[in-house]
Amino acid sequence: QVHLVESGGGSVQPGGSLRLSCAASETLFSINVMSWYRQAPGKQREVVATISNSDYTTYANSVKGRFAISRDNAKNTVYLQMNSLKPEDTAVYFCNAWRQGETGYWGQGTRVTVIS
Repeated sequence: QVHLVESGGGSVQPGGSLRLSCAASETLFSINVMSWYRQAPGKQREVVATISNSDYTTYANSVKGRFAISRDNAKNTVYLQMNSLKPEDTAVYFCNAWRQGETGYWGQGTRVTVIS
C-alpha cells in the first residue's frame, strides 16, 4: 500500500502561484503514474496533471501553460507548480498513485483557494 501526503495548499490572489507537494511512502520508480486531481465544491473530481515513471506528462486543457508537474525521485515526491492562478482553480487537490495491477492510492487532499 502506498501512502501519500500532500502539502502546499493555501489562499492566494488571482495571478498568484503555489507549489503543491505529494510525498510518497515508496520509491516513485515502483509507481507507474503519479497524478494530481482536484475537486471543486459541487463538482466531480477531475484529473489535472499526470507524470509517468518515464517522465511523460499530460495536462488538462484548463491548466496547460499554467501548471507544471514534476518529480524528485530522490525525495519520493511529486510537485505541482501552479502559476497564473484563477478563481476557477479553487478546489481540494488530491495526489494519486497508480501501480499496474492495483487500485489507485489517494492522499488526504490539500485545499487551494484563489480569491481577490
